[in-house]
Amino acid sequence: MITGIVIALAEELGTLIPKKLKQGETFRLNDNMIVIYSGAGAKNAQAAAETLVRNGAVRLISWGCAAGLTAELKPGTLILADQCISADGTKIDTHPVWRQSAESVLANLLPLKGAITASDQVVIASQEKKRLGLAMKAIALDMESSAIAQVAKSHHLPFLTVRAIADPQPADLPIAVINALNAQGQVDIKKLLLYLLVHPGELPLLIKLGWYFKAAKKTLKQVALKIDKIRDFAISTESTA
Repeated sequence: MITGIVIALAEELGTLIPKKLKQGETFRLNDNMIVIYSGAGAKNAQAAAETLVRNGAVRLISWGCAAGLTAELKPGTLILADQCISADGTKIDTHPVWRQSAESVLANLLPLKGAITASDQVVIASQEKKRLGLAMKAIALDMESSAIAQVAKSHHLPFLTVRAIADPQPADLPIAVINALNAQGQVDIKKLLLYLLVHPGELPLLIKLGWYFKAAKKTLKQVALKIDKIRDFAISTESTA
């Protein structure tokens, strides 16, 4: 049985596979796992998840980084969400037994459970992250998991999220990063440098964000070392979410 893994960003992709992919391209991690590079956002994630299903995936994983919506979540904190909440409030549970198995496998990383909500755009301000957390009763935020969950539900497939905090709630995102993002959610280095020339005061925030992202990637790489054990449970169970 094939497990499909959707990854939105190239930097996140590097935590699980050894090669670069083009947006929409797939990679066989082994006989039982396919990874796809979706690009950022719900529309890209939905299309990527459907591609995995057409390629034989019978279980789906949303993999990557997330923003924290509570001050307690530090950079690198692992989130195994028990529920995905779309921007319109639609709620879809992740597969409870699969999640519990993953929690056991990853116990040394102290994974947290809770709801992860969605946004159709990058949330910049710390206070807006806090507001979203309270309004949606969620602990984390990304742009893809809810869309992948909807595909899983429509095909009656088990679904799991593996997300690490890269953008803690108390921190504002540097405007330099937002200004430099391209359509795929990647940072255009040329745009970034040009912005910093005009706004050098953003540099300290940018350095902090780099450290946060590094902590998140470190966690994901540790999860990657146990991905076979996480997948093995998926092979052994026939129940769906």
